Amino acid sequence: MTKQERSERTRKALIHSAADLFDRHGYVQAGLSGISAGAGVSPGALHFHFKNKSALADAVEWAACQCLRRAARRVHRKEGGALQTLTDISHVFAVLIRENVVIRAGVRLNGDTDRTSAVELREEWQHYVQRLLTRAVGEGNLRSEFPPDCFSSMVVAASVGLEVLGRTNEMWLSRSTVTMFWQLMLPRMAAEHVLPSVDPAGRDDAVHFALMAPPHGMSSPPP
Repeated sequence: MTKQERSERTRKALIHSAADLFDRHGYVQAGLSGISAGAGVSPGALHFHFKNKSALADAVEWAACQCLRRAARRVHRKEGGALQTLTDISHVFAVLIRENVVIRAGVRLNGDTDRTSAVELREEWQHYVQRLLTRAVGEGNLRSEFPPDCFSSMVVAASVGLEVLGRTNEMWLSRSTVTMFWQLMLPRMAAEHVLPSVDPAGRDDAVHFALMAPPHGMSSPPP
């Protein structure tokens, strides 16, 4: 193993250890000594890669962001209307938050008021939902009784609520719960002619394909 490979392995171990402590204890209570111990490295090695706890939290957030973006891109490779794509992606994100500690911690850190986030994940998600619903309007597949912004607000509010509730009970992020949400929402959102073709449980091929992506990105945040 080269020096560069060892360095990258150490960096990944530190991000994973930090994510684990941030997820279990929150940003304030997580300590650098516990993070270095969890990664199996010395405090000096930690400070070689990250100057402080804030920099580690930024790296966790950035890793989570990279993975969520990559998963969304993979869903988009599966042809389908905007409403089906949005439904598929919501299922993918629920699985990733439920099963991957780096992503779960990154999303939790993003809502932590004790620090300034490196990237606004919830705001990015809102813009993404808005773009998909605008596309659905162009496809003629969104009901016209309410403006797209109304639907996007409901989707974002519900998804953030499920993420918060899922911290103590994984059932809130289960496929059955997300499916139930879409069973309730789609009849209000989807035009009558397209509603039968949108699967509230998400398309298995799209969901599985998106989850084939690496479990979390570890690239450095932009300067």
